[in-house]
Amino acid sequence: MSQVLTKSPKHCAKKGLNIDHKHYKKLIYAFSTFFLSILTLIFLVWVILHPSKPHFSLKEVNINQLNISAPHNLVNSSIQLTLLSNNPNKKVGIYYENLQVYASYKGQQISVDTSLPPFYQEHEETNFLSADLVGNGMPVGPSLGYEVGRDKIAGKLVMSLKVSGRIRWKVGTWVSGQNRFDVNCVATVDFGSPVESSSLSTKQGTQCSTIV
Repeated sequence: MSQVLTKSPKHCAKKGLNIDHKHYKKLIYAFSTFFLSILTLIFLVWVILHPSKPHFSLKEVNINQLNISAPHNLVNSSIQLTLLSNNPNKKVGIYYENLQVYASYKGQQISVDTSLPPFYQEHEETNFLSADLVGNGMPVGPSLGYEVGRDKIAGKLVMSLKVSGRIRWKVGTWVSGQNRFDVNCVATVDFGSPVESSSLSTKQGTQCSTIV
C-alpha cells in the first residue's frame, strides 16, 4: 500500500512567506549596494575636484550718511558698496542663494539686512555685486556716538561689510546640497577735509575673509 503525504495550508503559507522574505532581502541588498555606489562616486568626484571656496574683495565703499542722534542713540546710515566675487575653481560652478548684506561698526549693526538676487557663477568667473545699505533710526549702544567722533578726529573710520548666504557646488549635472557661507570685508575710510564731511568713500581694493 502506498503512502500519501499531504501538506496543510498552514505549511504552504509559511513556505510562501519564506520565499517573499528572501526576495525582499535581495531587493534591500541590491538597493543598498546601488545607493552606496552612488555615494562613493560622489565622494570620489568631490575628492578629485576638491572645490575651493569663493574669493571676495571690496571694490568700493561710499558712506553718504552716518549720524547718531542723542539722547536715544539711534543711527541713520546710507552706504553704497561694490563687491567682487570670484570662483577660483576650474571645473566647479557655484550657485549663490539667500544672500544678505549689512554694515557693522565697532561690532554693532548699523544697517538693515539687504537682499541680493541669487545667481550662478561659472568656472573661474568674476562678478560684481552692488548694494545700497540703509539704516533709519536703528538703536545702538550709547558709546557709538563717541566712537564716531573719535574716528573723525583721527581721520579714519574702520567699518565691516558682511555677507551671508548659501552656496551649492555644481559638477557636470550634479548639484550639491546647500552650504552656509559668511564673508567679512573690512573697509578703512579716510575722512576728508573738513572732518565734519558726511560723505566718505574708498576705492582701495580690500581682500575679504570667507568661511564655508
